[in-house]
Amino acid sequence: MTIIIPIISGCRKEKIEDVVETVLDPDSIPTMVTHNVTTLISDSGMTKYKITSKLWIVYDEAKTPVWKFPTGLYLEKLDNQFKPEAHIECDSAIYFKRDKLWRLDGNVRISNIKKEVILTEQLFWSQSLHKVYSDSFIHIEKSDRIIEGYGFTSNERMTVYQINKPSGIFPIDESRARAAQQ
Repeated sequence: MTIIIPIISGCRKEKIEDVVETVLDPDSIPTMVTHNVTTLISDSGMTKYKITSKLWIVYDEAKTPVWKFPTGLYLEKLDNQFKPEAHIECDSAIYFKRDKLWRLDGNVRISNIKKEVILTEQLFWSQSLHKVYSDSFIHIEKSDRIIEGYGFTSNERMTVYQINKPSGIFPIDESRARAAQQ
């Protein structure tokens, strides 16, 4: 027995609305905005850094892809046991993703693995060149002296550095100074 089921289809004419085309500017519209973030960053498969910030804005689709931290950044350099060995904090930061270059601005404070404290107003850190540099005033507090100057270049661990225009306060061993005068 064959059963025939009639199929009724209804069509109705729908009004097509006007479509307004907009152009989105990837340089001004972020691909991600995150509040109160803590994240881990790996390098060559190893977790190396911990970043904490109140605001992280990512512009991955921009002509120059950047990550912005307009309210400040706290970064810890982790050792192989994931314990902090150094830290950096600043008032604001920008990471230029394509160049692997960080620009830290305003009250930049660094504590390196030698327990030295480094203060400056602006700092650049090139992850691809493994180099830290600045043309700004720098203040370095070591266990036995204070070094200041304008402009510096350093390895990325901030343990070996050169200050371009140095000045400083250096302790003097008085007995050695007297012996040198005689």
